[in-house]
Amino acid sequence: MITSIEELTVYESPDGGKTIYSRKSGLSSRELIKENPEDKLTQQWITWKEILKLAQTEPSLRDSIEQAEIVYALIKKENN
Repeated sequence: MITSIEELTVYESPDGGKTIYSRKSGLSSRELIKENPEDKLTQQWITWKEILKLAQTEPSLRDSIEQAEIVYALIKKENN
């Protein structure tokens, strides 16, 4: 008689280890364990494009971007 069933965790990577998912054996839903850095960078570029577009009509966002640009310029100048 079986008194317990050991739950197995399956790890999958569709891109050779850059992105890793885990799921419980027998289930189809999975959890992201490690994200492909290239995918993350692409998503950041898309987000920044949307931020810059919205900043055209949102003064507070535009001000924040201008402040970030100033900080960026100062850091870049300091590191050169």
